[in-house]
Amino acid sequence: MSKLADEMETFHLRMATELLGHALELLGNPKAEVEELRFLSNRMIEALRDVLRIAESRGLRLDLPNEDKSDGQDQESRGGDE
Repeated sequence: MSKLADEMETFHLRMATELLGHALELLGNPKAEVEELRFLSNRMIEALRDVLRIAESRGLRLDLPNEDKSDGQDQESRGGDE
């Protein structure tokens, strides 16, 4: 199971890297269409969710303290519940 998880992480990180390259190209194009930018934004949201899921998973495997378990001061200073 761990090997499969590692392979999925590698896949998602590779896809995010490729998407970043595509984003840099598209955002550098002054003739980029609104539809292209919207599509790119949606793919970037998906990639960011995947990368955050990987980071959280790795944090759990490293047995790091979870930010949600803090005393809540950090969350309050950022504007309450997110």
